[in-house]
Amino acid sequence: MYVKEINEVKENLDLLTNQGIIEKWELPYENLLTRLSAAIFFFSTSSEDPGNIPQLSESLGKFPNFSYRINTEKKLSNLTYRLTFSEEELKKNSSN
Repeated sequence: MYVKEINEVKENLDLLTNQGIIEKWELPYENLLTRLSAAIFFFSTSSEDPGNIPQLSESLGKFPNFSYRINTEKKLSNLTYRLTFSEEELKKNSSN
């Protein structure tokens, strides 16, 4: 399904990958998504050093309710971080 905002995030993640900031990213169940706030992206940085995170925030912070955290659950992906754009996740991630 075509969702403009999801495609814009994917383009930004591809750019960050090409710049070497992100090593890999995934979007499970992409074909079922109808809005950005329901999407859960996963990514790993080029190194385990979180020094690249400010560049990620700069690129994706323009999207509403942008937040990320370490992917502790490892249910949908084995990548290091979980990236979301939902108000509920933003509140949860801000309290950590």
